[in-house]
Amino acid sequence: MVIASRVLDWLLDSDPSLRWQVQRDLVGAPAEIWQATRVRVALEGHGAALLSAQDADGQWAGGAFFPAGFFGSAEAERPGQPWVATTWALKDLREWGLDAEALVGTAEKLAANSRWEYDDLPYWGGEVDVCINSYTLAAGAWLGADVDSLAQWFPEHRLADGGWNCEAEEGDSVRSSFHSTLNAARGMLAHERITGDTRLRDARHGGEEYLLHRRLMRRASTGEVVGDFVSDFIHPSRHRYSALAALDHFREAALHDGVAPDPRLSEAVELVRHKRQPDGTWLQGTPLPGRTWFDVDASEGEPSRWLTLIGTRVLHWWDTAS
Repeated sequence: MVIASRVLDWLLDSDPSLRWQVQRDLVGAPAEIWQATRVRVALEGHGAALLSAQDADGQWAGGAFFPAGFFGSAEAERPGQPWVATTWALKDLREWGLDAEALVGTAEKLAANSRWEYDDLPYWGGEVDVCINSYTLAAGAWLGADVDSLAQWFPEHRLADGGWNCEAEEGDSVRSSFHSTLNAARGMLAHERITGDTRLRDARHGGEEYLLHRRLMRRASTGEVVGDFVSDFIHPSRHRYSALAALDHFREAALHDGVAPDPRLSEAVELVRHKRQPDGTWLQGTPLPGRTWFDVDASEGEPSRWLTLIGTRVLHWWDTAS
């Protein structure tokens, strides 16, 4: 697809964490160009700011998934949750393209100092929530931590319908969740891409098939769209599912696996295309409530650079392959 020069200029006038991806995925710049920009993530902008917030013990905000002192505080009574603790910081930095060398020693510090709020479990072993475990699996692969035991957790905890659900461990559900299954697939893909270990590929493909069978949008039982969240595109998406977030994963997975786009993605692709504004941008949805270190994207209803990057590269991948 063709992207207007003014939109491309707007995307390039951005934080290094986004700019290097624009150069790689939309401009088609030589590797040495986008890699040089990617190096800047550790040195300026959002990446440098988040790195500066790391605690001496390797954590952020003094906690694994929640900041220290969260439970029982006034903040715990407000909607949402804070997005400032270690797991969220690592997820952001990894997705921004930070080189793991900028966090040398962090894996060891977290092994020594960080415990999950759930049952005081050690950080790199994960806990019982599939979304949390997916972020930890990817972060561990990225930082060189020993996450072998955690990797085995995913095939062992797949549900009968092929996916995962964060509520399954509490006995509250036997059906997979769109949110949980996408997060699991993304974590397993990151682990495979970083380490070269393919043992989770079958489990990942099974989760992807769960989503594909439902066209990324629909209930298997009734064919109805599963919820408004499917078409509410936000960035950062955190744990939240949307058709756009799912398509971005399927693009990355197809490129990694060396396969063509699955035709069952077509309905979700057309939803993304429909949400594109006449000027070639996508608008920010309603951000998830909760404290952050700083804003990284547009306010609700405003053109979003991150959503525009993701939407444009998804449509380019689909249209080029069709």
